[in-house]
Amino acid sequence: MVDLVSQYEKIQEEVMEGMADILSKAQFINGPTVHEFSSNLAAYHGVKHAIPCGNGTDALQIAMMALDLQPGDEVITTPFTFIATAEVIALLGLRPVFVDINPHTFNLDEVQIEAAVTEKTKAIVPVHLFGQCCEMSHIQRVAQKHDLFIIEDNAQSIGAEYLTKEGKKQKSGTLGHIGATSFFPSKNLGAYGDGGAMVTDDDALAERIRSICNHGSTQRYHHDHIGVNSRLDTLQAHVLNVKLKYLDSYINNRIEAANRYDELLKEVEDVDIPFRASFSSHVFHQYTMRVPAENRDGLVEHFGKAGIPCGVYYPIPLHIQDAYKAYGFEIGDFPKSEKAAKEVFSLPMHTELTEEQQSYIVKHIKDYLS
Repeated sequence: MVDLVSQYEKIQEEVMEGMADILSKAQFINGPTVHEFSSNLAAYHGVKHAIPCGNGTDALQIAMMALDLQPGDEVITTPFTFIATAEVIALLGLRPVFVDINPHTFNLDEVQIEAAVTEKTKAIVPVHLFGQCCEMSHIQRVAQKHDLFIIEDNAQSIGAEYLTKEGKKQKSGTLGHIGATSFFPSKNLGAYGDGGAMVTDDDALAERIRSICNHGSTQRYHHDHIGVNSRLDTLQAHVLNVKLKYLDSYINNRIEAANRYDELLKEVEDVDIPFRASFSSHVFHQYTMRVPAENRDGLVEHFGKAGIPCGVYYPIPLHIQDAYKAYGFEIGDFPKSEKAAKEVFSLPMHTELTEEQQSYIVKHIKDYLS
């Protein structure tokens, strides 16, 4: 699904040179490279603060802790995403409140959000799924009207640009109070291990986030908040610093690959290619299409026999996962998410895809569906 080896070969010299320097100085935790990466990441997003942490799940949890959400508070999000989004809500004793998706974008359906707001609602967590922003203008209006926080789950869409109503382009992750992202190796900006970060323009919030990442401390042995131990190590910061310089070119490569898939698939019956919204660029963390539910699992098996990787993101919506039975959700509560879970099919998508590989992949789709 992701060719990290070929990508690494192109930046190997830069990566290894910097690693050797870090190893020779033994600056493994909080070294200067971490602060350099923080500064570069903030500049990339056009915000004042970027605070790295241990992984993307931690980023979401720390963001909620920094906003002082309390047990029993309700947090609105989507049931069609990776488990981490709702997992941290439950871990903090908050209550996940799901809203169904827009079937075209797979993102939170913004027009349904306000109906889910109650007196206990404190935050909205829009997930910019597969590489494309949610419709944030509407979400911002609802949040402002009801005095709610917005925490963007930007793990899959770093670098995407949202077109505001004023015609301004703004990076995903900067449209709410805090943007949380992941640097899992397969992400568009991936480390060579775990990593994550939060971005914000709020000075006080940034200070609190930094404190929570470091056991609730800003001064050694003085702990002002309940915190966690979540740090991006120096070696990973170096890798990310190198790759951040190439992120836009990586994104362009993915867009070019997506355009080729679109062209190859445009006349294939029973395939719905990814929808591209007018209000957001698409950075194609995944190239996720739809096929009829009765064909999807057979197509997965067909790809497996041909030795072609593929993915189903995600086969079971969160509201019907066993871990969330206690919240009283049932099959049928979010039909658009449930339907998507039976139809989505993701093709290999990365910076090194060739036309020959993509033609081979699409040939097998045609062979199976014909």
